[in-house]
Amino acid sequence: MADQRSLDEEPGHGPADEKPTDEKPTGHEPTGHEPEGQEPSRHELTGQKPPSHQPPEPAPAPAPDPAPGPTSGLAPRGLAALSPRYQAVAALAVAVIVVGVGVHLLMVFLSLAPQNTVSKQHGKAIDAWVFPEFEQNWKLFAPNPLQQNIAVQVRADVRMKDGSVRTTGWTDLSAQDGAAIKGNPAPSHTQQNELRRAWDFVTATHTADNRPVGMRGALSEEYLRRIAVMRLYRTDPTSRIGVVQRVQVRSCTINVPPPSWSGEQVPDKPVYRLLPWWTVSAAEAAGGVR
Repeated sequence: MADQRSLDEEPGHGPADEKPTDEKPTGHEPTGHEPEGQEPSRHELTGQKPPSHQPPEPAPAPAPDPAPGPTSGLAPRGLAALSPRYQAVAALAVAVIVVGVGVHLLMVFLSLAPQNTVSKQHGKAIDAWVFPEFEQNWKLFAPNPLQQNIAVQVRADVRMKDGSVRTTGWTDLSAQDGAAIKGNPAPSHTQQNELRRAWDFVTATHTADNRPVGMRGALSEEYLRRIAVMRLYRTDPTSRIGVVQRVQVRSCTINVPPPSWSGEQVPDKPVYRLLPWWTVSAAEAAGGVR
């Protein structure tokens, strides 16, 4: 019995040692099984959730340095950056361009202005500069703008290889130039003005009955005749296989129809001006015009 009592009174084994408590376990109380030398952390004792480990935020980039203000030590630009030798060359080039533009404007002005002492004395030099590339006229604006389409046409008597002579149909030379110019951003000067100027030359040096006036009248005939023969050898199949003996040139003039709102009435039938037959020399038929 003594042994049994001693066992009952041994601490930790008897009901007397059991004390009721209302405290709830926190889940972080020491259990007696922690490794030696390691104490529970502060978060385990207080029941707080340890902070999550997040990557550190990157350090802000340093602000760019402010742009430097204007200083007197900037490098020179433009012509000032060139060496004195190249500056002199550039200045000379600019001077030549300015002088050339001034001379061109002066020549064009003298060619359009009424005759005066300068244009009479230097007329040949002015014409050599202006014509034919820089010709100017007022026909587009005033006093009488062109209101007609004028086409230059030609036909020829061609001697064939068997000795017979064949007359070709009418070839519209102006239509050929128009087709070459249409859609071409840079048409040639001959396509635009050669035939037109030749016809204007003939009409200005011939009478109403187509008779030449003086030496310029004969020269205008020869000029237009050479152009016509050259075009025939290039485009007419009959002329290619034979030899052109003579040619005849005519113009076909058609009025440009006025706008519908104007109420103006103009004839719409073509008007022809027929020149006489011109004999083609052997040099023209088989020479450089072919």
